[in-house]
Amino acid sequence: MSQLPSSDDQGSRIGRSSPESVNAGAWQAYAAHHLRRGTVLAEAERIDWGFPDAGPDDAFLGELKGRRVLDLGCGTARHAARLVRVHEAVVDAVDAAPGQIERARARYGALPGLRLLHADAVAHLRAAAQPYDVIYSVNAVPFIDPRRLLPALATALAPGGTLCFSVLHTNSRGDGPTSELVARPETLRFAGGGETTVRMWVPAPEVWEALLADHGLRVEEVVPVTAPAPAAPADPAGSSHPADPAAYRVFRARRPLRVAARPRTDLPPVAHAALGVGAVLHGPRGLLLGRHRRGTWELPGGTVEPGESLQETVVRELREETGLRADPSDVRLLGTLLDQVDGVVRMTVGAVVTAWEGEPADQPGESVGDWRWYALDCLPPSLFVCSAQSLTAWRPDLPIDHAPAHFTPFDGNSARPQDQ
Repeated sequence: MSQLPSSDDQGSRIGRSSPESVNAGAWQAYAAHHLRRGTVLAEAERIDWGFPDAGPDDAFLGELKGRRVLDLGCGTARHAARLVRVHEAVVDAVDAAPGQIERARARYGALPGLRLLHADAVAHLRAAAQPYDVIYSVNAVPFIDPRRLLPALATALAPGGTLCFSVLHTNSRGDGPTSELVARPETLRFAGGGETTVRMWVPAPEVWEALLADHGLRVEEVVPVTAPAPAAPADPAGSSHPADPAAYRVFRARRPLRVAARPRTDLPPVAHAALGVGAVLHGPRGLLLGRHRRGTWELPGGTVEPGESLQETVVRELREETGLRADPSDVRLLGTLLDQVDGVVRMTVGAVVTAWEGEPADQPGESVGDWRWYALDCLPPSLFVCSAQSLTAWRPDLPIDHAPAHFTPFDGNSARPQDQ
């Protein structure tokens, strides 16, 4: 995705289509254009983060030999092929435009260590059988809604893994980034003539940093990449073209080795909701977690209703949030977790559900959804603190950091209370 867009007011023509579907169509048109032209690009000498020979070199990605690497929005896969040949990485290269993958396969389809995949980025990240040690993307991230992409990126990256990506900062007409997280129209021009409109998310660097932090990714470095200086004037009159104002930012972030918990709200609970439950469902496919609309990953659970036993609350919340069915007799209570927020005591009871029926699915009107099974050695970042506390009460060896809680076990799980 090397063509530089500039602002355009043609957004009204695509108002009834989602930005991402518009972008997928535009990049397929771009690929078809170059397939017709028979365009053959030179082999990559390095990663170009927006302009040839500009920005950090391959070392920015860290150690690559033998590492599992993902090129997201790979285009013709020139960079992916370089990492395989020069750095001996094992690379999956993914693009949503079938024409781009066709071009890549025609050139690199027989290269050992490189897999070329036509897929939606988020769908691929969610379905990845193993996490990636390194994920990188050259100018493709701004074409995907960050609210959809970043949760999938964060969980597909191995603990300790590196994420590097470039984003548009200022386009060739001088339009800079914004503080809003909205897709704006830009023009994608084709070599040899023609153009199409795309939609891009171009938030300011501090917005990107906050988004990454919200998904448990620590920003290590942000590198500005600007257009090369214009050549000396060649015409007799001595005139020169103004410098291209276009600029990019290249981010490097890391997923911590330990999972960080996110705090709960500082609002006090209503009178009947001072006690809540968190349900641990762990089986052959892993641990069940869902994503709250605020971005945290959570166990099924919720507050106890008047007249309910704790086991009945677990069963009801499990059914309401996931559609799964269980019996109260199959709920084992772990114990009580006590902490406080701004002087208000909060209490959660962790529980293990030993048997259930059905498949987890999003339920109408619920604030938690996108239910998935996670291996215990690859838990997602930004766990809700109550879920994190319940999980470490269940398995103290899990690498999870959270606010302290006083844990009183039930059923003789421990001889005395302990701090989690």
